[in-house]
Amino acid sequence: MIIGVPKEVKDSENRVAISPAGVDALIGAGHRVLIEKGAGEGSGFPDQALSKHGAKIVETAEEVWSTSEMILKVKEPQASEYQYFRKGLCLFTYLHLAPEPELTRALMENEVTAIAYETIQLDNGALPLLTPMSEVAGRMSVQIGAQFLEKPNGGKGVLLGGVPGVLPGEVVIIGGGVVGTNAAKMALGLGANVTILDLNPDRLRQLDDIFRGQVRTLISNPYHISQAVEKADLLVGAVLIPGHRAPRLVTEEMVKSMSPGSVIVDVAIDQGGSIETIDRVTTHSEPSYVKHDVVHYAVANIPGAVPRTSTYALTNVTIPYALNIANKGLKQSLRESAPLARGVNVMNGYVTYKAVAEDLNLPYRSLNEVMGESILDLA
Repeated sequence: MIIGVPKEVKDSENRVAISPAGVDALIGAGHRVLIEKGAGEGSGFPDQALSKHGAKIVETAEEVWSTSEMILKVKEPQASEYQYFRKGLCLFTYLHLAPEPELTRALMENEVTAIAYETIQLDNGALPLLTPMSEVAGRMSVQIGAQFLEKPNGGKGVLLGGVPGVLPGEVVIIGGGVVGTNAAKMALGLGANVTILDLNPDRLRQLDDIFRGQVRTLISNPYHISQAVEKADLLVGAVLIPGHRAPRLVTEEMVKSMSPGSVIVDVAIDQGGSIETIDRVTTHSEPSYVKHDVVHYAVANIPGAVPRTSTYALTNVTIPYALNIANKGLKQSLRESAPLARGVNVMNGYVTYKAVAEDLNLPYRSLNEVMGESILDLA
């Protein structure tokens, strides 16, 4: 199979979809790897580091897209890349289609098979290709929040850990999954007071055990959220419903109750955001804005700021799936791997992931229907 890796074009996105180890694995299995010139430089992989393992470095994105049977990317295609879509192409990347109607329609119209890293799901519910970037984003959310709490960056001038004789800052995390847990680790490490809200009481018990009572836990409901948000110096949005648009849990009135100079970091922005006052996606170039005297940070590709770490963490988990597809072919890989089959969001012009179809009000066809065979238990 010919596998192509274009350079990422999203603002300040320096990750790349393959590492030298990934190139070595694919080439060693008898496949061809085409990489756009300069694609790996932001992650510390110059062209030579990739070509010496057998990758062919090509000059343009057009050549990568037009020649390859499967495209590996990090972030969802941008509008400038839609022109490269074609029937029969397999696209393997983060997609986050629920808030992306134009991208979804472009994939459908061009009959691209689009497999989303974030919806590949194991039988136990784990999301193995989303987890490493959730770990990075969760840890970074507190680093970012601490930075924006500094007065020169628009914050109220609070040091999260405090000092002897001065109370530490209050960090409130909505969502106790991978992002929330990693945010709590960083916040506790800085010495902050930490509150985590989650819908699942069993998860709150687990968090209480993990952190040995060092975090406060609350059942997530509007009353508890409003109480916690009002006291927060740093609010981290960490909710996730796989495939679905993130629910808006923090209302504008709740944000208004926060003291001036507080900071919100909404990690859920790539799924549409969980904070009502987050009304636009920001970028690493212009990461924040102020509304109701509160600093809002809404960058959709947070891990792109630490591309070296992120690329290694991402490719560790994505390349085995890509190698499986290349070795066995797409259809056979889907037959043999339920987790991979759950990752298919668009195929043959249809949305095959129910949550995406529901959120975008588009027709849904199950993967079994589209492929004409029963390969996935959809119960």
